[in-house]
Amino acid sequence: MGQVTAGRPVRILLADDQPLLRAGFRMVLGTHDDLDVVAEAGDGQETVELSRRLLPDVVLMDIRMPRLDGLAATRAIVDARLPVRVLILTTFDLDEYVVGALRAGASGFLTKDVPAEDLVTAIRTVAAGEAVLAPRILKRLLTRFADALPDPAFTPPKVLGTLTEREREVLVQVARGLSNAEIAVALSISETTIKTHVGHVLTKLGLRDRVQAVVLAYETGLVRPQR
Repeated sequence: MGQVTAGRPVRILLADDQPLLRAGFRMVLGTHDDLDVVAEAGDGQETVELSRRLLPDVVLMDIRMPRLDGLAATRAIVDARLPVRVLILTTFDLDEYVVGALRAGASGFLTKDVPAEDLVTAIRTVAAGEAVLAPRILKRLLTRFADALPDPAFTPPKVLGTLTEREREVLVQVARGLSNAEIAVALSISETTIKTHVGHVLTKLGLRDRVQAVVLAYETGLVRPQR
């Protein structure tokens, strides 16, 4: 997915079946000059159609919607290879929704009680090509993975075999939540080199962003949550 061109507002599509909620989001986002709500959708099918036609930078996507739910709509947008990133915003932070959203290709997952400024920051982050997860959701997600992880002596899955030793080191640091700058310090190499390694990791593993890299690292047992 391409990143937003510098100097123009982030174009946003609001997808929620409740008009009052869409109005509230529009009012909050309208106070920021660098954000522009270009359209609204009341169901998943309309969201996909508007995404194809308008190519917004970010879709704020509800999960429970008529005709097509948010996860299916996200998958349709991703499968169509549109230059559109999806930020799930829902009342429900159930584990199956989180995992489903990330596997469908969403770039982030927040609950609707998120503070307004955190929502704005998340939109900017996703538009810039990164990914976001609410801290409490990430913590619960990793706890779930910890309960299902194999023994520490496990054999890494073949998919990780495509990475060089350095790339695996970088993936471990990404999974531990470190930024590129922090990884550069930890591994004593330049931040530019780290950015290149992260790009190679995402490409080789077929991942869209850092959140999916974190999930894969924990799912495969490459990294284990701290108890």
